[in-house]
Amino acid sequence: MGADELSATLWRERRQLDFLLFLLETQLLHLRAGSWHRLNITAAELEKVLEKLRFESLARSVEASSAAAEWKAPDKSTLPALMEIAPSGVWAELLDEHLQAMITLLSSIDAAAKDNISALLRGPTANAADADDLSVLAPQANIQRALDAVKGTSLRSLRDFLGLN
Repeated sequence: MGADELSATLWRERRQLDFLLFLLETQLLHLRAGSWHRLNITAAELEKVLEKLRFESLARSVEASSAAAEWKAPDKSTLPALMEIAPSGVWAELLDEHLQAMITLLSSIDAAAKDNISALLRGPTANAADADDLSVLAPQANIQRALDAVKGTSLRSLRDFLGLN
């Protein structure tokens, strides 16, 4: 346990954030192409990666606490706080690299989420005369599921750890 494991956990979390961004961008492409029937798939994939990120968040918390204890820092230290007290050598630089990459990913995720929400709220264009109850309700359920998944990308605990809140 310690800094090595914290860095490895941050790498895993960065990969999941990058995959989350990919999924948001993919969903947006489907929305813009009018492939609303794909929402059940894209929403399910978003839910899966968000679940993995919740697990990574727990792992990060454990590893950050371990590194903090090793470096005689308060428990629940933010990443910037850990950078400040990191022992001389590569740790401060490596942690800063993680911090900058994660801030960039979160910024891109926020933009993609905002675009997804706008597209989802506009909804598909349908001919109301051809619509029956099921053809209206099923897409609406998929839209709501996708909205809920996209809104789950706020990642509050990660933002706290990065010192962004």
